[in-house]
Amino acid sequence: MRILYLLFPFFLLLVQGAAGSSRGPQNKAECLREKGYCGFLKCSFPFVIRGKCSRFFFCCKP
Repeated sequence: MRILYLLFPFFLLLVQGAAGSSRGPQNKAECLREKGYCGFLKCSFPFVIRGKCSRFFFCCKP
């Protein structure tokens, strides 16, 4: 029974991470449509990663 107290928070974090990853753009067309750009492995300063364009390119948006 003690292990359930440890597994429950882990399960909640796992579900939360899975739900958040589906909200961002998943390809280049979606990224450009949402006024972002595709950056190689990282984004420049005022921009943050909001999704993926391809394997090594990430969608950068302010």
